[in-house]
Amino acid sequence: MSAQDSDSLEQQILSDIDAATDLAALDAVRVAALGKKGSVSALLKTLGGMSPEERQINGPKFNQLRDRLAQAIETRKAVLEGAALQARLASETVDVTLPTQNDPLLTGRIHPVSQVMDEVSAIFADMGFDVAEGPDIETDFYNFTALNIPEAHPARQMHDTFYFPPDEAGDRLLLRTHTSPVQVRTMEAGDAPFRFIAPGRTYRCDSDQTHTPMFHQVEGLVIDETTHLGHLKWTLEAFLAAFFEVDNVAIRLRPSYFPFTEPSMEIDMQCHLDGARLVVGEGVDWMEIGGSGMVHPAVLNYAGIDATRLQGFAFGMGLDRLAMLKYGMPDLRAFFDADLRWLKHYGFLPLDVPGLTGGLSNRQMAGQ
Repeated sequence: MSAQDSDSLEQQILSDIDAATDLAALDAVRVAALGKKGSVSALLKTLGGMSPEERQINGPKFNQLRDRLAQAIETRKAVLEGAALQARLASETVDVTLPTQNDPLLTGRIHPVSQVMDEVSAIFADMGFDVAEGPDIETDFYNFTALNIPEAHPARQMHDTFYFPPDEAGDRLLLRTHTSPVQVRTMEAGDAPFRFIAPGRTYRCDSDQTHTPMFHQVEGLVIDETTHLGHLKWTLEAFLAAFFEVDNVAIRLRPSYFPFTEPSMEIDMQCHLDGARLVVGEGVDWMEIGGSGMVHPAVLNYAGIDATRLQGFAFGMGLDRLAMLKYGMPDLRAFFDADLRWLKHYGFLPLDVPGLTGGLSNRQMAGQ
């Protein structure tokens, strides 16, 4: 092969390399030129039939041709690989301008009962009350006897109280029917004076539009040497005004009977209905929201308190009922249906922490 023929072959192969648009086409050019049966390989095989003088001239020339073409193929391969990578990156690029997934902190909701429990705790903490807790599973002594509830009282019957099976001694544990046992346990464990609330779950055999087998209560207790009914009335008025976010709430205390207080009183607050909306602190109507009274001396004695020297008041209200009254929820049973649609409508944002200075209902509610 003449020098002109090898130059023409090189130009043809270089043209084919430049024309290759992908790695598969480029590899086909490589095989056609440098493979075992390729044109350049065939050219190298002709060296065996040449004279020594011709091999001395053409050998280096043909090898240099092979090396130049191999280098040209590698250069073109690098270009095609880079283009393929850029095309893949472009096809897999995430458009960061698209809407992101919802943040759990914006989609999750705090249950109204949990929110109201926090609101109530914030109000009473500002009034100097501690928060006490106790077990949900109680003994007959703490749930009934220590609260001066007699053996024949209806509350002790199976149709009112959830009892566990009796143990070997015949004693039965039960699910507490109120948070009052927390008061006795806290007084036993500490020293007077006392000022605390006891919020938590309670259980009774009852179920209708305004009663559920499991519900929530908050009870308060103040014990010292000088506390009287005037302090009780002021405490309730201050709490209700703060909770319903009004300037003043008038209350009336109606005579009643509870085994653990003497005297005992039902708590009514002033209100009226504006259509379906409850307006607190105005009007000529009254709504019962809880019970209260001066702690019975027998309860103090059961707790190891000297009833001849110390006295105080106690009160109790349903947290679920407070939530219904404040936030307009008509049916108590929906509180425990685990319906996400209901929770998204009535629930609270997780970062919406209640505080007296900012207003307890100054919040973003789903559906509003």
